[in-house]
Amino acid sequence: MIPYKGKRDYFQDISRNVYGNPHSHNPSSRLTHDTVDRVRYRVLQHFNATPEEYSVIFTSGCTAALKLVAESFPWSPHTESEVGSHFCYLTDSHTSVVGIRGLTSGRGVVTLPVSPQEVENRAKDEAEGDGVVCQTPHLFCYPAQSNFSGRKYPLSHVKGIQARRLYPACEHQGRWFVLLDAAAHVSCSPLNLQECPADFIPISFYKMFGFPTGLGALLVRNDAAGILKKTYFGGGTAAAYLSGEDYYVHAANISDRFEDGTVSFLDIIAVNHGFEALYRITGGMHNIQQHTFGLARYTYMLLSSVCHGNGRPVAQIYTEGQFESPSTQGAVLNFNLKDSHGQIIGYSQVDRMASLFNIHVRTGCFCNTGACQSFLGITNQQMRRNLQAGHVCGDSIDLVDGQPTGSVRVSFGYMSTFEDCQKFLNFVAECFVEKPLTLDQVRLEELKTATAASRGSNEHYPIKITNGEIFKADEKEKPTEASLRGFALREPNSHGEAYTLTNIYIYPIKSCAAYEVHDWPVGPQGLLYDRGWMVVNGNSVCLSQKRVPPLCLIRPQRVYIFSHCPAGMDTISVPLENSTEMHRSYPVCQSKVCGDRVETVDCGDEAASWLSDFLGQPCRLIRQSPDFTRGMKKRPSGAATSSSLSLVNEAQYLMINRASVELIQKLMSSRQDDFEGDRLLDTQNVISRFRANLVIAGVEPFEEDNWSHLIIGNTRFVVAGQCGRCQMVGVDQDTGTKTKEPLMSLSACRTGKVTFGVYLTHQLPEGSTTANVLSAGSHP
Repeated sequence: MIPYKGKRDYFQDISRNVYGNPHSHNPSSRLTHDTVDRVRYRVLQHFNATPEEYSVIFTSGCTAALKLVAESFPWSPHTESEVGSHFCYLTDSHTSVVGIRGLTSGRGVVTLPVSPQEVENRAKDEAEGDGVVCQTPHLFCYPAQSNFSGRKYPLSHVKGIQARRLYPACEHQGRWFVLLDAAAHVSCSPLNLQECPADFIPISFYKMFGFPTGLGALLVRNDAAGILKKTYFGGGTAAAYLSGEDYYVHAANISDRFEDGTVSFLDIIAVNHGFEALYRITGGMHNIQQHTFGLARYTYMLLSSVCHGNGRPVAQIYTEGQFESPSTQGAVLNFNLKDSHGQIIGYSQVDRMASLFNIHVRTGCFCNTGACQSFLGITNQQMRRNLQAGHVCGDSIDLVDGQPTGSVRVSFGYMSTFEDCQKFLNFVAECFVEKPLTLDQVRLEELKTATAASRGSNEHYPIKITNGEIFKADEKEKPTEASLRGFALREPNSHGEAYTLTNIYIYPIKSCAAYEVHDWPVGPQGLLYDRGWMVVNGNSVCLSQKRVPPLCLIRPQRVYIFSHCPAGMDTISVPLENSTEMHRSYPVCQSKVCGDRVETVDCGDEAASWLSDFLGQPCRLIRQSPDFTRGMKKRPSGAATSSSLSLVNEAQYLMINRASVELIQKLMSSRQDDFEGDRLLDTQNVISRFRANLVIAGVEPFEEDNWSHLIIGNTRFVVAGQCGRCQMVGVDQDTGTKTKEPLMSLSACRTGKVTFGVYLTHQLPEGSTTANVLSAGSHP
């Protein structure tokens, strides 16, 4: 990110100067035009290129730059008499590169995926048809650095493809152009275009500086720019045109020709300050490369050597080499964690636990299906099966039939520190290693030897065991086998023992405090009034305790009055009725809950003012529109119809088991010495943190995980799945303070699995809109 001084300089710049639309000649417009041109020169200077060699076309991002090439490249279709163009890409490519085939396939162009091994393995000393003059244009795309694994591909491939020495260019006559996807590479590594004169280089500035977002560029070699042909022309791109005739002459300047409309000139000006800050703080990209690679290699060496108490490795790391050199490996570490039995721990579980430690990782396939399949061994058939199982790109389904659908990625930047590495390794050791932690000393020594040739990058990060909390064997008594592995689950009680519904809670406002009831009616969407309202910020985004813990202090009385007011604040009431008249008198707004669009009604200025004062930020209270229906994303097995939802995340009800809570509470007590400063939580405090609607007793710990249904009174409930937990359960519902418990003990108890409680949906009697009243003390 741009550091404080860089941002301050930028803010001062736009405060002191008036920048106008550059497509004019007044003073403010000329200032913008000249400043933007200066930034173009600064971009080329950074990549050791000149305006005579390259042009900078500003775009909305790297993807937009790729799309520009795809739409402007002179694709030649294959015919019976002529061999047409080839669109070739490395299989280890970003989705935005592979997506070019969506355009080329409709134009009769051959698409050819190329594996990384084929480029050199199938190279030829002399290209086929070398003496034949053929000008058919072909495009080869490859990443300078894999965004999945951080592997750096040889920049010499650029000249090798252009000269038709490497595959696939060596087997196809014509003129070969190279698109070098440099977005991941340039974030931490230098790129010298004198050494690798690629024809098209898309980049993204936020990956370099963190700010501004929504701004990228396409660097175009001037010798290749002439082949690009535009069809659409926007403001500022024409030298002349006629509105009454099909007459158009494009602008002579390459940048002007391809930048449709007004560029985002204030963001472009920020880029200049980004370069200033980067060089002032670091001294240049070479220093950044050495620093970030040293951090990544240190983390790799230790993470790949850490073992569980039984000697099994903790991590499976996805890399081609062993982090020998910054010329072959970027500052990226991609891995999956494994339990003491060698089973993969899903990336969603790792992500949730990392958030508890304020560690930000990225998970999934990272928009690079080719590399993901290659490293994780996922076949094309498995990819299709995963889709049928409900897994789509970007979701949290991390395991299908026990096999991973993605992985975890840690990326280092020039502001990352050695302490960040230690914090990350501490996190892994604390949450996912079965004690006593051990190091594979043989592997560690091998890695030291393999990387000894890399001078300088390890001098500041000695590989030694210095943190006793992480790296020495734990001398304390091991947790019991049950606490490490979870409990064997069995069928619901079949011997007549009494199960008891001990507590019923509703949460009228989503993410606010609970309201305990003894008898409560069941409505079409679950418990009546449960999650019927929610608080949104000034941008109409739902607020939760993850980001705003004080929400838990907003407590209902007599359903529904706000309470627990700061000094000087009055309580206010909100009507329960959700009538058509209210629907008309208050504005209807759109919001989202758990990715679903919901239609809501605003509850007025009085509630908004009260909430804004209490939470210290602009807020509104909204409730679900009476005319809006939202269904569950997936119908549970055994459910006759899809259930209607309120503003809940996943399902109508959440149920937890007291026995499971008590097990977690006991484990927390045994681990209390590890969390100095955290007060010991009693069972009721733990129950409140898991925010269930229904609490049952009389079953074994985690027995509910294997249930398919249960009946309470005359109402039948179908189990709709397990509830994945996040850092929100660390919020003390009495004070609003955050702790690492009980999520840490839940993870230890279930060996990295952080699910707790089950979702339920009811089945109302046919033709009925309201089921029987639920009563605490009844026996499921």
